[in-house]
Amino acid sequence: MGREYAKGIASGMLAKVKTAAVVGLDAQEVEVEVDISSGLPSMTIVGLPDTAVQEARERVRSAIRNSGCQFPMKRITVNLAPADLKKAGPAYDLPIAVGVLLSSEQVSVDTSQMLFLGELSLDGGLRHTQGIISMVDLAKEGEILTVFVPAADAKEASLVQGVNIIPVSSLSQLAGHLRGEAVISSYVEEEVAGEVGKAPWPTTDLALIKGQEHVKRALEVAAAGGHNVVMSGPPGSGKTLLARSLPSILPQMDIEEALEVTKIYSVSGLLPQDTPLIRQRPFRSPHYTISHAGLVGGGRWPRPGEISLSHRGVLFLDELPEFGHADLEVLRQPMEDRVVTISRAQGSVTFPANFMLVGAMNPCPCGYYGDPVKECTCSSMLVSRYQRRISGPLLDRIDIFAEVPRVDYDKLADDRMGEGSEMVRQRVEQARLIQQQRLKGTRLVCNADMTPLEVREFCQVEPPAQSLLQAAMNQLHLSARAFHRILKLARTIADLAAAETVDASHLAEALQYRPRHQL
Repeated sequence: MGREYAKGIASGMLAKVKTAAVVGLDAQEVEVEVDISSGLPSMTIVGLPDTAVQEARERVRSAIRNSGCQFPMKRITVNLAPADLKKAGPAYDLPIAVGVLLSSEQVSVDTSQMLFLGELSLDGGLRHTQGIISMVDLAKEGEILTVFVPAADAKEASLVQGVNIIPVSSLSQLAGHLRGEAVISSYVEEEVAGEVGKAPWPTTDLALIKGQEHVKRALEVAAAGGHNVVMSGPPGSGKTLLARSLPSILPQMDIEEALEVTKIYSVSGLLPQDTPLIRQRPFRSPHYTISHAGLVGGGRWPRPGEISLSHRGVLFLDELPEFGHADLEVLRQPMEDRVVTISRAQGSVTFPANFMLVGAMNPCPCGYYGDPVKECTCSSMLVSRYQRRISGPLLDRIDIFAEVPRVDYDKLADDRMGEGSEMVRQRVEQARLIQQQRLKGTRLVCNADMTPLEVREFCQVEPPAQSLLQAAMNQLHLSARAFHRILKLARTIADLAAAETVDASHLAEALQYRPRHQL
């Protein structure tokens, strides 16, 4: 073999191997070209590689040697095409190693219908790689028949139907498979459509929360229509506990929504190893000291921020006025468009951001403004300045404002349990089902997603409620956006009551969720 092997290297055989690069949430095909020629031993990688890709030279060299193969002591040139697409991350290790083995004729196989993904360790083992589901989805769209992935990522890769997944544990195992010596069996797809899995986020049952019945009702309405909520009250009144209970009454995600969320967490490297498919709606609670890039997304290589990580779930901002002004203002566009766009010199990346915003705040810096028991120590100017930290345009995008008062001793000491989250979720799911039937044929999911066109068509108000709505517009000085939001909220309340049209009682409850004083 040695004479033939040396002859193969000297001939300068060119090998081409397919892999993928993740840009935003989607993947683009990358072709790895490996050429071996005579000259001083060296390995050069071109095609806009970042530091992690440049370091692949040492990982590939050690992995090939420790896998029982020979690393060519020649001049090796690796090109990652297209050359104008920046390459980041260690997922190019395996395709580069396969290209070296093909170019040196240590293996001989047609790789035109194969995709190789994975990071190599120095002993030739394959490690977990981020963004597997996006890259396998690319293979399906490109009609690539077979995808080689690290064995640890095979379950995640199998979520994409119609692709032959080969789980690879090591480079030596893959080399034996390509030579036909020991064929690796395809990964058997598991049934995940009805699988709930382990909850990656903590939730609280509504039955454990004492009192606050009107706030629980507000959360039920918010969950039924996907509306944004802000809760205001003194410290210790249960605002955070109520917010953490919201995922327990949200409807179960369908398989398409679950795949969207899973793709975001896979690209971010936050997908739990034992949970290949996330079925519980996300609940993200960033601290107010979070950076702008951490909240919105960004970085040199744009990654999803907390806004996108809460896609199809809840973004909870505790101590809302403490967040930076720029951070709060940047929420306005994603709340309307349901996407967030990050622009860089080399281009723009768009991430999904369809979330429910839940904010919690104290009415003043000391927290006891308006409290009937404890006196507020803040001056009127300080209270006004604190409340003005949240701008009017942002408040205009909030559907529900709920006052959370302190809980009396009698309610805290009561041993009786309140209504559980399961019963509330059944009503929420029934209301969502009504909305899905109404919005069938559109890309909208719930009432909060409706545009003025759908509001005009589906939010018909009965004549007796028209005068109530007109009086509210005049007295509360509502903007056109607030007008539409009240109608959408009233439509959700009517859906919870299984009513065909919006009557005065539904509109009156919706108006109660407007702020009673200027925040």
